[in-house]
Amino acid sequence: MAQGISRLPEGRVNHLQKKVMYTLLFLAIYRIGVHIPVPGVDSVALGEFFKTQGANLFGMFNMFSGGALERFSVFALGVMPYISASIIAQLLTVVVPYLEQLSKEGEAGRKKINQYTRYATIVLALFQGYVIAKGLESANFQSGRLVIEGGLSWRILTMVSLAAGTAFVMWLGERITEFGVGNGMSLIIFSGIVAGLPQIIGNTYSQYSQQQMDIGRVLLVGLLVVVIVGGVVFIEQGVRQIPVQYAKRQVGGKVYGGQNTHLPVRLNAAGVIPPIFASSLLQFPQTLTAIAPSSPFAGLITSVFIPGGWLYNSIYVGLILFFAFFYTSITFKTDDIAENLKKNGGFIPGIRPGAKTSDFIGKIVNRLTLSGALYLSAICILPSVFADQFGVQFYFGGTSLLIVVGTALETFRQIDAHRQSLRYDSFLKKGVIRPRRSGVS
Repeated sequence: MAQGISRLPEGRVNHLQKKVMYTLLFLAIYRIGVHIPVPGVDSVALGEFFKTQGANLFGMFNMFSGGALERFSVFALGVMPYISASIIAQLLTVVVPYLEQLSKEGEAGRKKINQYTRYATIVLALFQGYVIAKGLESANFQSGRLVIEGGLSWRILTMVSLAAGTAFVMWLGERITEFGVGNGMSLIIFSGIVAGLPQIIGNTYSQYSQQQMDIGRVLLVGLLVVVIVGGVVFIEQGVRQIPVQYAKRQVGGKVYGGQNTHLPVRLNAAGVIPPIFASSLLQFPQTLTAIAPSSPFAGLITSVFIPGGWLYNSIYVGLILFFAFFYTSITFKTDDIAENLKKNGGFIPGIRPGAKTSDFIGKIVNRLTLSGALYLSAICILPSVFADQFGVQFYFGGTSLLIVVGTALETFRQIDAHRQSLRYDSFLKKGVIRPRRSGVS
């Protein structure tokens, strides 16, 4: 990579370096905000409470936020309200004609939908902030209260603080996407998970040193991590290449086309979006239990809806399958691809241009999406299933590793694409081909 960058002009290298530095700076700001607590909470008691929550939804969401929920910081909600609002906006785009029309208006329509998504994010953050505040206020841990002094004023303060923190995190994510490299929201979740890795390794070593875990189980956890990382890297590189030919056409005195190329279709075109969306939606049952902790509904959710349980895994797999097909259908529109091929004189050998081409590409995409969704589901739930069978507490689960590895691969892919575009742009502007000299001295 360093050798490739050295071939680029100095100004362009600095531009790429600035994008990387902007990304690191915004992530550093996010990590600083994770340590700013909301006033009025017993941080020691809250930390002890979350140490007992490694296997349920509270523990999983705390891990996704990089410990922000454990510290009850202003960033405790993280990007999850924004993700939930994005899910709602994308679903309504298919149902509501006005939003569907906006989605077809290009950049202006997309900005309008993004603005509605931001408004919905604030509303969801206010609701979730109030629910969490009410739940903490009524919660007791080891015969003590987690909230030092509650009341309506404290709930409103907490609600506004968490909503403001979510708005700032949303702004950071958008700035990373615009001025940095990679997807801002995915990188924020990535940084939160990676930040908890040293603590997880320390807990595993502590259990081994206290003889709570033998060497065989430690090796099993390490083997699972290696297998998941290798599987994610292998599958994420998988691409189906659909052959495409362009017919020759003459414009004036020149002949264009006549070349053979291919249309790449990734095995997992949706990336890490389906697990992130599914994890975001799975927050709602736990959030609702905080409204009435002593109700029969809360007791049912607490006893049945547990990560690793059959109900949780079934719903999780169903949501991953749904979002894999839904997100792929939005980002990979076969009708538009077939129409563009037809306009440019391209065709798939043996397939009639137009509707037949769209149907052919659609069948391939559906088969690949199903395979990719099953792969995502297996990566997300099998580690917890295997760990439960062997009695190993697998804190750093398959979902976390999938997000970490998938986000890292996508970010490096964008960096490499940016480097290639800088190199080609430099070639076109300055040129490296010298004019042919005559043989006469």
